[in-house]
Amino acid sequence: MTTPASRALQSRIAAHRSWAATSDRSARTAPARAAADRRFEDQIDPERTLPELERRWRADQARKAHYLAMALKSAEVRRAKAQRSTAAARAQLATATAQQHPAAA
Repeated sequence: MTTPASRALQSRIAAHRSWAATSDRSARTAPARAAADRRFEDQIDPERTLPELERRWRADQARKAHYLAMALKSAEVRRAKAQRSTAAARAQLATATAQQHPAAA
């Protein structure tokens, strides 16, 4: 019986082998990039009423805003995690200190 962990590892191995055999990475990922471009263009101009250059420019701005928002959220999550970790470490240190020096508490 194959475990989820071994299936995941087999999938990772297959992915690495597939990329190792890919001679043109750009061509392989072109359909995904085109779909992402269409997604942002659809958000900006679903009826395709804007001139093409204007639509592309606005879609590019929407893409930049999207990735900047993701970066901001990621930074906020990392900051909150670091603050929790620091608070936990301080609490642990205070507990250890109080146990070593009961009269000081």
